[in-house]
Amino acid sequence: MSVVLSVEATVSAPGLSLRPWRVGDAAALAAAHRDPVMRSRLLTSLASEADAVRWIEEQGEGWAGGTRLSFAVLQDDPAGRLVGHIVVKGGGGPVAASGEVGYWTAAEARGRGVAPRALEVVSRWALGPQSVMPVARLDLLHAVDNPASCRVAEKCRYVFRALLPPQPPAFPAEGHLHVRTDGGD
Repeated sequence: MSVVLSVEATVSAPGLSLRPWRVGDAAALAAAHRDPVMRSRLLTSLASEADAVRWIEEQGEGWAGGTRLSFAVLQDDPAGRLVGHIVVKGGGGPVAASGEVGYWTAAEARGRGVAPRALEVVSRWALGPQSVMPVARLDLLHAVDNPASCRVAEKCRYVFRALLPPQPPAFPAEGHLHVRTDGGD
């Protein structure tokens, strides 16, 4: 795994390359958001390339502030095709008590192990001393009706901790809270 600690950070996972989003990713990002399954799962829907550019610029602000480290997940091949996204969100201090991870996988890449590979490497990075936003614990939240995310959490040693009540309108269904510490649970 390689890590460069700046807005140009890169992390590698088997067959994948993770790096901060770039404006040049906007067309592929907008295309990924056309997937009806993804639109049903995410709070943000990027309907156009202009929306995607604005979102990418917001991710740069998160890197600059050290509060939201968003990675584009690319197939590690000559085409460098966008296959997903992963983010670590946290807050201030030398080591925050906890952060939160989130991710999605593009429709054509689902079921190919993209999410667990990306989540595992980003989790180790965020919980390790090399992180630009070190945290002692990572939380992973997902809707109860998303069993694929439950499997990803389990594969990456996130332990189920709680059933979360609905919080409409943003979270109309119950959710799961999974937790990982640097010890793996």
